[in-house]
Amino acid sequence: MLFVSESAKSEILQLKEKDNQGDDFFVRVSVKAGGCSGLSYDMSFDNKLNEGDEIFEDKGVKVVCDVRSLLYLMNTTLDFSSGLNGKGFQFVNPNATRTCGCGESFSI
Repeated sequence: MLFVSESAKSEILQLKEKDNQGDDFFVRVSVKAGGCSGLSYDMSFDNKLNEGDEIFEDKGVKVVCDVRSLLYLMNTTLDFSSGLNGKGFQFVNPNATRTCGCGESFSI
């Protein structure tokens, strides 16, 4: 399962409205090799499902993830922060054993 915080939900809905994306668009999250800790997060809007995609819905937000990435992201919460440390989406990943200082890469 993947989860969405209230602040991430609010920001996602605002971005979808700003970009005129209808209900057929969803949030796609994945993990890619790279970053200073070995793996990095990727997030985008998409409206095409791929074979093997896993679909989750939390707080009315549809999140799609490929099976390989789900192994790294299981029980992760997508959050959004607008605090003093910067504005942006964050992955709160209970599986990560190490993260880099910027929070954009991790290792397991």
